[in-house]
Amino acid sequence: MTLQPIVLDANILIRAVLGNKVRSLLLTFNKTVEFFVPDVCLEDAEKYLPIIFEKRAIQTDLPLIVLSKLKPLLQIVDESFYQEYAEEAKQRLKKRDLDDWPVIATALTLNSAI
Repeated sequence: MTLQPIVLDANILIRAVLGNKVRSLLLTFNKTVEFFVPDVCLEDAEKYLPIIFEKRAIQTDLPLIVLSKLKPLLQIVDESFYQEYAEEAKQRLKKRDLDDWPVIATALTLNSAI
């Protein structure tokens, strides 16, 4: 059986750590969906989760522990995987946040949903 690819961004990873709904969806659908994450999105989540938890006066190493438990459900891809579609992705994002281009490029590479 071929798994359906879906590309996740840093915000979704952060929501998977902060709440139950996204984490539950990842756990529920990991047998039928392959979750791809550009490497920079994982790096952003790892960077911002401790900051968010610190602002909430919650133990700051906890989010990284939760994220590490979710990593086996994710296919982390580096720039060499999605680089071919970098320019097209940037063109599609001209009037939006250009920092999101790796997500678009990964989706274009996989011909998948975001």
